[in-house]
Amino acid sequence: MKIQFLGTGSGVPSKERNVSSIVLDLLQEQGNMWMFDCGEATQHQILQTTIKPRKVERIFITHLHGDHIYGLPGFLSSRSFQNGETPVTITGPKGLKEYIETSLTVSGTKLKYPLIVEEVFEGLIFENDHFRVFAKKLDHGLESYGFRIEEKDKPGQLQTDKLQQAGIEPGPIYQQIKQNEKVTLTNGQTIYRSDFIGPDKPGRKVTILGDTRFIPSLSSFVRGSDLLVHEATFEHEHENMAYTYFHSTTKQAATIAKNGEVRRLILTHLSSRYQEENYQQLIDEAQEIFDQTSIAYDFYETEIPAKG
Repeated sequence: MKIQFLGTGSGVPSKERNVSSIVLDLLQEQGNMWMFDCGEATQHQILQTTIKPRKVERIFITHLHGDHIYGLPGFLSSRSFQNGETPVTITGPKGLKEYIETSLTVSGTKLKYPLIVEEVFEGLIFENDHFRVFAKKLDHGLESYGFRIEEKDKPGQLQTDKLQQAGIEPGPIYQQIKQNEKVTLTNGQTIYRSDFIGPDKPGRKVTILGDTRFIPSLSSFVRGSDLLVHEATFEHEHENMAYTYFHSTTKQAATIAKNGEVRRLILTHLSSRYQEENYQQLIDEAQEIFDQTSIAYDFYETEIPAKG
C-alpha cells in the first residue's frame, strides 16, 4: 500500500504546487488504485509518474470546490482514450453526478467504460474482501467529507512446526489447511485450521480528510490511523482566518493527530502564500504538538508498511 500526492496546494495552482489530488496505490493488495479528489490538471501531474489511469477504478471526492473536481472530466476522458475499460465508481457529495454528466454531455465525450456515480453519506460507504471505507461529514461551508480506509485483518501465519510435530509433512496439504476451517486427511484425521495458525495480522488504516475547520471530535474518527492526511491551509498565527474560510491550521491538524493517537501525520492543501522558505516553520509548529508530522509536496509518495 502506497500513497502518492499529485497536488498539495489550495485554491489555485502555483509554480510549486498543483491543486488537490491523492492516489492510494493498492496494486499489491487488489490490483488497482483509488484517487481522492481530482483538481485541475491532475492528468498532467500523472504524466510525471508511473500511474496508469486505467488502474484507477474508484474516485472519492471530498467536496465540490473547483480545486478538487475541475480535473475530473479531463481525467475520465483521457482514461477512455488510454484503453481504460474497467468500470469507474465515483463517490462524492450531492451535485457531483450532475457536474460530471453535464461536462461530458456538453463536450460530446463518450466513455468506453461504465461510469457509476454514488452519493456519499456518513458511515460505511464501501466494503469488499480487502477493505472498508467510512465517510465523515466535515465543516467547510459546503458539504465536505473525510474518508477512513480500513484494510481487513489477514489470517495469521501457518505454524508449520506444529504441523510437523503432529506428523503432517510439508506439501499441498499445508495450503489446504490454511484456506479451510477444517481438512480431513487421507487417514481420516480431521485437522482444524485454528489449531495451527497464528494470530490475525491487523490491517492498516489510512484517513484522508477533505477541507475542514478544526473539529475536536474528529480525533475519534481518525483514531489509530497508520497515516492521517489533514489539510493545513494556514499557519497557527492565522487561526482566525482559517476559521473564517472554513480551514485548519498546522497546530489544529497536529492536535487531531495527537488526540487520535495516529502513527503519522502528513499536512497538505497549503496556501500559496507559503513558499519553500516557510515550510520548516510550518513543520515546527505542528511538531510542537505531534512529532511524527511531515508536509507533502507534489509527487511525494510514501509506503504504509504492513503490520506484524
